[in-house]
Amino acid sequence: MEKIYQQALLYDFYGELLTEHQRSIYEDAVYNDLSLGEIAQERGISRQGVHDLIKRCDKILQEYEAKLHLVKKFMNARECVEKIITLTEEKAETEQYQEKLQEIRLLATQLRSEL
Repeated sequence: MEKIYQQALLYDFYGELLTEHQRSIYEDAVYNDLSLGEIAQERGISRQGVHDLIKRCDKILQEYEAKLHLVKKFMNARECVEKIITLTEEKAETEQYQEKLQEIRLLATQLRSEL
């Protein structure tokens, strides 16, 4: 399941950089959960051709992420937001109030720098 989630995230960020043909087949495999055989039959190409294209797309998308780090920045920002939400939902004791505010400021600053 983790691999499919990673593929979907990479595709969400970089999918538009693939060709229309690559996008169409990759979407069928990742989003529509079609088997290689089903995609091959629908497209009139070999199962091995579909497999190779998906592998190539995975490699292309991972190369974009290695250079641009958009998914990593997104995941870090998401984590910061979750921490901020948690901190603001907790009931703050008077002594802990300043510490929590300082942590919220730190998270917000980190988040701002990643955007």
